[in-house]
Amino acid sequence: MSAITIASPASGMSLRGVFGAYAAEARSECLRYLRSPGFLLPVTLFPTMFYVLFGIVMNRNADAATARYLLASYSVFGVMSPGLFGFGVSLAMERENGLLTLKRALPMPPGAYLLGKMLMAMLAAGVVIVLLLALAVGFAHVQVSAMQALALLATGMFGVLPFCALGMLVGALVKGQGAPGVINIIYLPMSFLSGLWIPLSMLPTVLQRIAPVWPSAHLHLIALQALGVRHTGIGLHGAVLLAYTAVFFLLAARRLRRLG
Repeated sequence: MSAITIASPASGMSLRGVFGAYAAEARSECLRYLRSPGFLLPVTLFPTMFYVLFGIVMNRNADAATARYLLASYSVFGVMSPGLFGFGVSLAMERENGLLTLKRALPMPPGAYLLGKMLMAMLAAGVVIVLLLALAVGFAHVQVSAMQALALLATGMFGVLPFCALGMLVGALVKGQGAPGVINIIYLPMSFLSGLWIPLSMLPTVLQRIAPVWPSAHLHLIALQALGVRHTGIGLHGAVLLAYTAVFFLLAARRLRRLG
């Protein structure tokens, strides 16, 4: 039984039982993280402090377009964290302490374990976006319409999925103690190289050319579109993010299937 198999009624559980198992596991996963401030506080406070310092205080005289650009940039920076750390660090630790092996032995669809983590990451990403929107509108007086706010929220909650898959791959490859360091080595340089801290136009040409390699760069363009900063099609960028999600997920699933 693999860590990503999704149970069906043919596996001995009724359809109602399968849905009930998924719902119970998702609920327990959410409650577990809500009761763990060591996870939620850094995930929510780290990007908000960055945004307050660099997006509001240091750019308090920015024009409307620049203010929305900064909001989009730090929103993407914020939603990367729940996916990378929520999956990467927790999965690595749970593999190491045997919890993943125990989960496989339980009479439940193994896919429910991953679905619960995914839903928690999406909820955490939504919280980050709401906090940043509140700071942007309340303190920086950024002009954001209701539709733009909803578009940014949807972008963040669904945009976290490629980083969930990347975090899952890291968690499948790295031991628990080493996972935070590896995640940070991925998280921070990727944020910089995607133009989240400094616009790509201000980076060396070679870094501008390789920016499309990073999934965060594509999510950044979608977030800018959501806030009306840029008007480019999002279809290609969405397809790239879906491809990243599928590739990372399949690689992680193969690793978990072979070695646990």
